[in-house]
Amino acid sequence: MEQIWITGAGIISSIGIGKEETCRSLLEERSGIGELKYLKTEHHEFPVGEVKLTDDEMCQRLNIDKSVPMTRTALMGMLALQEAIADAGLKKDDLKNVGIVSGTTVGGMDKSELYYLDFLENDTRNEYIRTHDCGACTEMIADHFGRFAFATTISTACSSAANAIVLGADMIRNGDAECVIVGGSECITKFHLNGFNSLMILDKEHCRPFDATRAGLNLGEGAAFIVLESESHARHRNCKAKAVLAGYANACDAFHQTASSPDGEGAFRSMTAALQMAGIDHTKIDYINAHGTGTPNNDASESSAIRRIWGDVVPRMSSTKSFTGHTTSASGSIETVICLLAIQNGFIPANLNFSTEDAQCIRPVEKTIRNVKLNNVLCNSFGFGGNDTSIVISSPESDFKFAFAGKDLQMPYIYSASQISVQSALTDEWFDSPVAIDEPYRRSVDPDFKTYIPPLEARRMGKILKRAIVTSMSSLENSGCEKVDAIVTGTGLGCIENTEFFLDALSRDGEQLLKPTYFMQSTHNTISSLVGIKMKCNGYNITYAHKELSFESAMYDAWLQLRLGMIGSALVGGHDEMTPSYFKLLEKAGYLGQQSQLAGETAVSFVIGSKPKDKHLCRFGGIRMMYCPDKEEIARQLHELLDSANIPMDDVSGVLTSMNGNAGHDAYISKLCGNLFPDIPLLRYKPLFGESYTASGLGLYVAATCLSKGRIPESLYVDATSYKPLKPKALLLLNTTDEKCCSLMLVTI
Repeated sequence: MEQIWITGAGIISSIGIGKEETCRSLLEERSGIGELKYLKTEHHEFPVGEVKLTDDEMCQRLNIDKSVPMTRTALMGMLALQEAIADAGLKKDDLKNVGIVSGTTVGGMDKSELYYLDFLENDTRNEYIRTHDCGACTEMIADHFGRFAFATTISTACSSAANAIVLGADMIRNGDAECVIVGGSECITKFHLNGFNSLMILDKEHCRPFDATRAGLNLGEGAAFIVLESESHARHRNCKAKAVLAGYANACDAFHQTASSPDGEGAFRSMTAALQMAGIDHTKIDYINAHGTGTPNNDASESSAIRRIWGDVVPRMSSTKSFTGHTTSASGSIETVICLLAIQNGFIPANLNFSTEDAQCIRPVEKTIRNVKLNNVLCNSFGFGGNDTSIVISSPESDFKFAFAGKDLQMPYIYSASQISVQSALTDEWFDSPVAIDEPYRRSVDPDFKTYIPPLEARRMGKILKRAIVTSMSSLENSGCEKVDAIVTGTGLGCIENTEFFLDALSRDGEQLLKPTYFMQSTHNTISSLVGIKMKCNGYNITYAHKELSFESAMYDAWLQLRLGMIGSALVGGHDEMTPSYFKLLEKAGYLGQQSQLAGETAVSFVIGSKPKDKHLCRFGGIRMMYCPDKEEIARQLHELLDSANIPMDDVSGVLTSMNGNAGHDAYISKLCGNLFPDIPLLRYKPLFGESYTASGLGLYVAATCLSKGRIPESLYVDATSYKPLKPKALLLLNTTDEKCCSLMLVTI
């Protein structure tokens, strides 16, 4: 297996705009943490690491009209991506063959919190409604530079950008891409400043990671992206490696929604697996860039995990959050670039502000060490819910031996599926007796949650969390599996109800006495982490939040993990709720509320695996995702998908489309399908289940149910006159929105 090279990088944070200024700050031990300047908040008692530019100044640098709706997260991402593209020598025409994976949790919250009451009560800022979600920020970043082949967004709190690196590497390993740009961006907002304050983990002084007097973290902001390429692709471009991505791994602590376990089980697993992938002994690590937030819990837990691997002989270690502040979702890529700079320039960054040793913690590097050769560096990123990711970066001259497992090329099996929606919950009654919906918006029909969740546990959970846990447990129970190796979730909006509760209180009542529960449950990966905790699953745990491709991104990642032989089974979910107020906002934004269009909620979970069982629903033939494709690109990807699964077009019994009642949208799909599938019946499921960001998960559930029952109900046909009571062999799912995001999924008997 050939190496994955890092051929370009870009960074922006409180210590500098660009790699050169960042490196100089690190070498001169110059922190970017200071008093709040740009964020309008009551809490000036907390030092932060702000990027030293206003939004207007960033627009000017990027030549963007400042009247264009834009978020601070997107602007910082553009500046970092601009440097990474130039550093790698990529041209605009090259990008159409390049994927982009970005990590963020805040997304466009900086504008949402500013205009929230206006959204509800006026109509002067409606253009910012659809800049709120995480995927919108990724698309703004991508669109500034042209057309990319692929785009998605990961939202696993503080490990988001590190997990973007993991996905990009897996895409290259599987041969799905030769070049992927990966990283993340996150701005400071009142929302998460107050959220962290409600958890009482912000320090009023400069943070002191691993120090006995540490009292919490300082928030930071910034962005960083790196360019990953297969060795052969980089050589073909006459491009040299700046470093090599030698190993990486993600694991779940499965312990608590926000706290890390005392023994650092998740961190221990992620570091161990990353070293195993790199094929190097732990003694070969020259430097550890620790997650090191400065909170009492995190630093002690991370130290415990490191000692479990290295004992008393620990490599030199520091936390660079003492320079930048905790840049949350962007921290994984920002600190990866810092590690890259350390390798290239031969130094180990200091752990600033350390003075008092703590027996629970490892003593970090207190002063910058210069003129040192770094062959292998380990970088840790840990997020809420125990989402732990570790990455090994090696110099091009390192003698590491890549120890990656071989591929499993078999088509995975969909063992089971379970849904909660506007139709009857946890049943297939919709198949023969669908509930007719004659209103524009309806919430899900919920089961008796206490059958699955003890009331004491459920009392503080939002409905989306209960639905996710119940569908997950139901699907696992029906799968014949005792447990799964991975949990992968797609959610466009996450726990939007809790987000609204916190945002409404913040906007109406001010920045005091805010409830921590609403903040904790507002992060997108709360869903996946709680499912992991409930199922005691320490394996791979990732959450995708990329608009209407959120579910497909999750399914694609699980499929990748199975094909690469990394896992044997996975629980894949698609979960979104729709509150009355957010429905009204999306009506204002033109996303919902069109004639004959139904808005619903989604909770759907699948168990998929690589090995056959006596009973399964169907097989998963593969998936393709595209960004801003033309019709020719969709046709090419379609034929490649069918060829890879060895399924002839004649075996496709129907095309399950994303038609949703919007006249313009449905006309576009009808015309597209008329060219691609002139002789195949068109099907639709959204009139039965409604539109939501992860409705395509229900589409896959419908297709799998049809194949397992051996027929397609007449209610799914777009044209009832084309109905044929035939046993389907294979079904194709086409999801496209705004002619921008597009996906194809294939299922077969």
